Order: sequence, then C-alpha cells, then structure tokens
Amino acid sequence: MASETRPFLKMNGLGNDFVVWDARQQPLRLSRDAIAKLGDRKSGIGFDQMITVEWSSLGVDAFMRIHNRDGGEVSACGNATRCIGRLLMEEAAKDVVTIETSAGLLHAFEAAGPRSVTVDMGKPRLEWDQIPLAEEFADTRAIELQIGPIDDPILHTPAAVSMGNPHAIFWVDDVEAYDLERVGPLLEHHPIFPEGANISLAHVFDENQIRVRVWERGVGLTLACGTAACAVGVAAARDGKTGRKTTVHLPGGPIVIEWRESDHHVLMTGTTEVEFEGEVDLETLSWRKTGPGDEPREAGAAS
Repeated sequence: MASETRPFLKMNGLGNDFVVWDARQQPLRLSRDAIAKLGDRKSGIGFDQMITVEWSSLGVDAFMRIHNRDGGEVSACGNATRCIGRLLMEEAAKDVVTIETSAGLLHAFEAAGPRSVTVDMGKPRLEWDQIPLAEEFADTRAIELQIGPIDDPILHTPAAVSMGNPHAIFWVDDVEAYDLERVGPLLEHHPIFPEGANISLAHVFDENQIRVRVWERGVGLTLACGTAACAVGVAAARDGKTGRKTTVHLPGGPIVIEWRESDHHVLMTGTTEVEFEGEVDLETLSWRKTGPGDEPREAGAAS
C-alpha cells in the first residue's frame, strides 16, 4: 500500500515560522516524536510551531491546533493566529474571521499594509493563579524571582503575564548583554512556573518603542513571538514605562501592540508571509517543496 502524502504550507510572521496543515476534510494526528522530527531544522522541514486547521465545534471559521517544535501542544500563538487569519480571510473573501483556539476565540482583521493582519488577542490574565504561578503574588508587575548570586543576580524581578500562555518579562538595559540560550531553559522550567514560561528580555529605548528577545517555551530562541510581544506591551503599560500602544522590535521585525483602554483587549498587528508549498510522506516523514510562496517585496515597500 502506498504511503500517504499530505500537502502543507510553510509560513512565518516576522520570522516566527510554521508548518500549516489543512485538516478540515481529512483529520491529521502526528505523534509527538514525528512533530519533533519534522520540526528539526537540520533533518526536517524546520519550524517553531506546527499548526493544524480543523473544523470548529463552535461553528466559527476554524479551530487552530498548535504544537511547538518539541511536539508539545500549546494553547496560544499570536503570530500563527495572524497567518491563519490571513489564509481564512483570503479563502472566504472576508475582512474579518473568528478562530477557535484552546485559549478561546480570537478575531483576525485585515490591516493596512501588504499581508498585514491584526488579531484581537483578548484580555491579558494578570492574577497569579491565572498565569499561573506556583506561589501567590499580590502584584505580578514584579515577582520575586532571580537567577544567579543572591547579592548580584544575573536577572531578577520579572513581570508575569498570561496571553493564553505564561510569560515572564525581565526589564534590562541591553537585551543582547545576556546569554539567553543559557539562562532561558533554566527560567522556562523554574518551579515558580508550573506550566513553564516564555522568557523575554525587554528594553524601552525610545518613547513607546521596546526592543525584545524571546526564549520561547518548547521552542528556544525565536525570531519573533506574538504572545510575548503582547505580554511585553501589557507589562510596559502596567508599569508606566510606555503608553498603551507600543511598537515591539523583535529580531524578526517590528510588531504593533495596543492594549485597548475601552475593553482591555490586546490588539497585535504585523506582517505575514507564505514561504513555500510542500508535501510530506506521513510514513517516512520525507518532504519536498511543490510550489512557491509570496512574491518578494519591493525594496522600501510598506510592512
């Protein structure tokens, strides 16, 4: 019997990259090991997250299932939501779609600029037991946590926010001055975070301008993380470091975050890209490209 092949899209939002499967007509379930093998950047396709688009039990445009590169399933991914929102809007010729996720319903809108999408990420969760944290903190703007010597810690007192997944934000003077590849795993798995955490280093370098590097839970260093950008924007506004609308500069590019005052929802706006089309043999996990992606942008084009 011939092995089954399935088509996929390779997409990214500011370099945060995904393999996207359409499983609405034919269900797809891959083992954790198979996902990790496909996600390997040397031997597989390589990605930060694997996204499976499924029918929504709530009757909205689609359900988005998210797995990190290590094969673990997670509830939220902001950049992926923008990418899936774009695909669904193009497919249905609509300018707004609703996407069901394990973290709740998210709404995606067309935004100004080529391939740009805004996602309403809902309200941030700011209470210690909502994030969640293992200990009670009355104020999650700066929790008691440090790494390194007690009298001279490397990093300390992060803000904690949940955007459907837990985030810790350390305010620093220089985001490049720390070996995030070394301290990221220690902080991700710190006992204070019972579900692990995404770790961000953030620096406000100008009015409403924040530079950020992210160690993503279950992924590692990443060029961009949409929920981390949202969490940083919220944490900055809560602490009076910025206003409620900021531009977060990630290694993959800028993303605009607005923590709306009227309803406290977080809006995230940024670009999306289809890198290429491909197909995978589900038995051998071998894969090949079958088609091109988006046309290259013109130099100086708006983003």
